[in-house]
Amino acid sequence: MSGSGTAEGGEPPHHDELPLPDYDHLPLGSLEGRIRSLDADGLTALLSYERAHGDRLPVTQLLERRLDAVRGGAELSDGSPLAATPELQHAPPDTGPAVVEAPATAPDKEGAPGPQGGSGNRLGARGGGQ
Repeated sequence: MSGSGTAEGGEPPHHDELPLPDYDHLPLGSLEGRIRSLDADGLTALLSYERAHGDRLPVTQLLERRLDAVRGGAELSDGSPLAATPELQHAPPDTGPAVVEAPATAPDKEGAPGPQGGSGNRLGARGGGQ
């Protein structure tokens, strides 16, 4: 393994070749549990991919610690890296940008009461009413 985390003379794996198919979408807390079933080769592939793409320090540190532990004899869990991801499956659907409407009597950004919209009729709205 080279210092960059890629296999000697090799490129990092493609996203489709990762042992965790949804790797890019896993929050750090879920990733920690999901990598416990991976062997050294799977962890090395994830570490190589991470360093070549996101290179997020907390993620690389997590993968390095687990890889060191596995190489040191840590047992693999019985969990599946393909397990369901409830944090992704139960997320509300994306409905687009949020729309917030103020009541008609809400003050505008200058604090003047009345309808929103900035008609410019108030003194100061256009640089002193000019």
